[in-house]
Amino acid sequence: MDQPFPQWTTPVVADAALRAGAAFAVVDERLPPVDESMKAWGRARTVTHFGSVDVFLEAIDEAERGDLLVIDNAGRTDEACIGDLIVAEAAAAGLAGIVCWGRHRDSADILRIGLPVFSTGTCPAGPREHRPAVASSVRIGSVHVTSGALVFADADGVVIVSPADVDAVLTEAIRIYEVERRQAEMVTSGRSLREQFRFADYLARRAKEPGYRFRAHLRLLGGEIEE
Repeated sequence: MDQPFPQWTTPVVADAALRAGAAFAVVDERLPPVDESMKAWGRARTVTHFGSVDVFLEAIDEAERGDLLVIDNAGRTDEACIGDLIVAEAAAAGLAGIVCWGRHRDSADILRIGLPVFSTGTCPAGPREHRPAVASSVRIGSVHVTSGALVFADADGVVIVSPADVDAVLTEAIRIYEVERRQAEMVTSGRSLREQFRFADYLARRAKEPGYRFRAHLRLLGGEIEE
């Protein structure tokens, strides 16, 4: 996707999707970025690995600039299915990054290239055989990913959002980010979250009404307070 969204993090996106009532999923598999500062988002260009890099070249050839290559290698730990050449090719084609349910190699070169790459870890060995293609859904961990789904990835994890809901999620994510940034700035300036949230008032009311919950209290405070 062409437009940048530098403010987002996957926690903000997940919170925004929940608030917007959007369909989303959080990948349960740990997929750390090659560098902790890396993050990427874009439409998923899904591909299943069968032991040969030609499937990646074909996927990159069919992808649009800003897409995110999402690779299903069944979480294998005995091989790396991508390395510096595929990462360089994806970067040259204008892709936003790569999310791989499997291993990568050539970490130093990937860092030099700078394209965000997320995988289950590293393995120096490449694929040993070409495996026959099997008709199956692309999965990342236990999450089914369809081509065109919106994928957000950073050091906290990977979130998949339905394409139909992305506008609502991004709008809500920007609002959450701006509110939380102001709250953090106020804490730094000496106004604690307890003061911002009128926590003493909440405790006093809860003492009188044991069923009174913090979420209800925050809602009474209005739109400038985030849960």
